[in-house]
Amino acid sequence: MKRFDILEHTADVGIVAYGKSLKEVFENTALGMFSLIVDPRTVRERVCYDVRVENEEKEDLLVEWLNELLYIFEVNKVVFKKLKALRLKDERFLEAKACGERIDLRRHQFEIQIKGCTYHELRVEKDKTWRAQVIFDV
Repeated sequence: MKRFDILEHTADVGIVAYGKSLKEVFENTALGMFSLIVDPRTVRERVCYDVRVENEEKEDLLVEWLNELLYIFEVNKVVFKKLKALRLKDERFLEAKACGERIDLRRHQFEIQIKGCTYHELRVEKDKTWRAQVIFDV
């Protein structure tokens, strides 16, 4: 199963991520977001962050998760390559590990500057597999 597709949007950019479980779709959405920022093949796993987010609805939880990762990226100057959802409780609490490395401008060429995850056309749904659609503010 492919992890995600990039969505072309009029003024912004988005992704549709897929997963066999809700945890997997959260991981793949974050992986897709960071692949828009920098080529993940240039990122090494040197530092890991524990990430915990909580919200009432799974869509809100997804936005919280992605925006928390963007916050860590901006504040700590870290790009991520591996994003692992460790625990997802009641579709309201996510505990995860995000691994990557500090930005190295000699190796990391930035593609798109993502300001945040929006609620525009946001969807998290399950048919036979899980699917999440997210539009980012760039």
